[in-house]
Amino acid sequence: MREAQFIKKNRDRWLQMQHLPGDQPDEMANEFIQLVEDLGYSKTFYPTSRVTKYLNAEAGKRYLGIYQNQKQSRSRIVNFFKYTLPLTIGKHLGLLLISFSLFVIFVAIGFFSAKTDESFVRMVMGDHYVNMTEKNIQDGHPFGVYGEGNEFLSFCYIFVNNVVVSLKEFAGGILLGIPTVLGLMYNSVVVGAFEYMFYSKGLINDSLLTILIHGTIELSTFVIAAASGLVLAKSWIFPGTKSRLNALKQGAKEGVIIALSNVPMLFIAAIFEGFITRHTDMPLVLKLFIITISLCLVLGYFVIYPLKLMKQAKQESIAKS
Repeated sequence: MREAQFIKKNRDRWLQMQHLPGDQPDEMANEFIQLVEDLGYSKTFYPTSRVTKYLNAEAGKRYLGIYQNQKQSRSRIVNFFKYTLPLTIGKHLGLLLISFSLFVIFVAIGFFSAKTDESFVRMVMGDHYVNMTEKNIQDGHPFGVYGEGNEFLSFCYIFVNNVVVSLKEFAGGILLGIPTVLGLMYNSVVVGAFEYMFYSKGLINDSLLTILIHGTIELSTFVIAAASGLVLAKSWIFPGTKSRLNALKQGAKEGVIIALSNVPMLFIAAIFEGFITRHTDMPLVLKLFIITISLCLVLGYFVIYPLKLMKQAKQESIAKS
């Protein structure tokens, strides 16, 4: 193909790309691919032509645009976890504390209810699970339930199920937070009754050291999920100086941010429960190490770091004023 014919054939498309470039990642990628193909043809047949230089420059612009877009996307993700999420949590640390306090109270209720009523454990956990656990205890494998089934399938089920539960806790905030508190109460009472079952058999230490391998993070997500629902409920019930609708919109946004923080936490907890907790005979030092690291992660990211950022933001605000 002669150069003039090549230019005439593609001129309109090049001009459209030059003056009306795509602003979406897919569009930019398609334009880049087309320009690279045209550039390859032009370099082969017209290596010293002005059209080759033009196509090279346009392809270079698309490449830089794609790279910059990817860089900005990564930057937004980093900023979300580095600033947006912890600052949002810091703003609502009071509700997080309320959620944690309710969790502790409900766990205690579950524990002492099981202690005073022998049928309570079966009522909240079901006969099948209790019978299976008692048989495992008799067989010398009290935590054998964690070793059942395929590791990967267990991980998938645990992760998906816990994400759904977490999102329900958040959504319950729209109904004055009542479903949120009830959901937290049920899960916490089950934990308390579960622990009493092992306490009554003299296995409380072994139980805690095994369950907290995944439970340190998983139980913290109960608290965080409930806090996200309470944020939504508070914005709806106590709008402050804002209109109720605007307060609800802001509460929903901030509640979603807190709820989304549970997703990576639940992913880690599901990995622990699906692949690691099942190894109940692992050394005590390793169990304590995993539990300690998990506790540092939870307290560091959801309490200490938000407090630090809030303090810095307050100091910067004072300095500017």
